[in-house]
Amino acid sequence: MDLAQVEHLSRLARLGLSPEELQTLLGQLTAIVAAVDKLQEADVSSVDPTAQVGGLYDVMRADEVAPSLEAEQALANAPRKEAGLLRVPAIQ
Repeated sequence: MDLAQVEHLSRLARLGLSPEELQTLLGQLTAIVAAVDKLQEADVSSVDPTAQVGGLYDVMRADEVAPSLEAEQALANAPRKEAGLLRVPAIQ
């Protein structure tokens, strides 16, 4: 990895890093890539390919009907409300 690649990644991520920060990031990314490359040395010839390492189980809880807040209660502390709804700024 070289400084040009780090600058390119920085622009893609819109980080706006200083030259000193780019140098620091270059060292860190180089160390990360070296650590990942080290994994290529592991002998996995006797390991079956797998898409999952743990057993499958349902992590969702069962749906249960329960009382909820009335609209007035839910909007009681809302800074802005309109026609019984929460009013938020438009996304530009």
